[in-house]
Amino acid sequence: MNARFWKGNNDGTVSCSLCFRQCRLGDGQPGICGVRFSTGGTLISPYLGKFCACAVDPVEKKPLYHWRPGSRIYSLGSLGCNMCCPFCQNHHIADPSDGVRKKVMSFPVLAPEELVREIKELGLDSVAFTYNEPSLQAEYICSSAPLLHEAGIAVVLVTNGAMSEETAEELISCMGTDGAVNIDIKAFDPEIYRRLGGSLETVKANITAFVRSGIHVELTHLVVPGINDSTEAFCNMAEWIASVSPAIPLHVTRYFPAKHYHEPPTSKELLYSFASMAELRLKYVHTGNVQLFQ
Repeated sequence: MNARFWKGNNDGTVSCSLCFRQCRLGDGQPGICGVRFSTGGTLISPYLGKFCACAVDPVEKKPLYHWRPGSRIYSLGSLGCNMCCPFCQNHHIADPSDGVRKKVMSFPVLAPEELVREIKELGLDSVAFTYNEPSLQAEYICSSAPLLHEAGIAVVLVTNGAMSEETAEELISCMGTDGAVNIDIKAFDPEIYRRLGGSLETVKANITAFVRSGIHVELTHLVVPGINDSTEAFCNMAEWIASVSPAIPLHVTRYFPAKHYHEPPTSKELLYSFASMAELRLKYVHTGNVQLFQ
């Protein structure tokens, strides 16, 4: 499967347009995501259609609480991410080792027809592209969508929302309004987003685009001590979400140490305090990982 979302330049480099970063790559150079490469004046993505994580999950685990509640969903994950959060819970595939890369490279491409067959045999009617950043599989998702829709299978994305406007438009078009997205809004400070390898304005624009498209949208905010635990910034975020639509569900979620970040887990008091603040502005606020509190 060929990569899209790129153009060649006169100097032999290629410019990837999949996400906000717009990486300009010389021959043999990977993008920040680590899964798209320049070779011979072409952009390739050798992991398209190759998945290393799969499960049948409750839809609430995505988390989606207001879209087909009580149902189960087929979940697929691949490799790579275009952000660099030090607290990433899925860093083993988002920022994989060379050994993991080599192993997944050897996997066969999951043909869209085979994906449909697997989902139907499990008695399911939805598929989530999740665990790593799903927009890195945009070409696969868009090519599979017609067969999925024909089989009555809805498409879900669990994403950091950092895709480019072009990619967001393509995904919105192929998903149809029966699908859903959960977008992780990591902070409400442009500088913090920059440090995490992202772009707040890009995420805000994509949240707005998905909401206006009619696709069901829920948001997740992982509260990480020392990074995004400012009360003022959180209140500003809740106000902005309400300005798009007060009916957007927000999941305020507890952080646990992971990857390179080892601050103690989010306190119960802070999590519930933030949730109470959000409830003043939003109709649906949920706390996540609360069951792990001792």
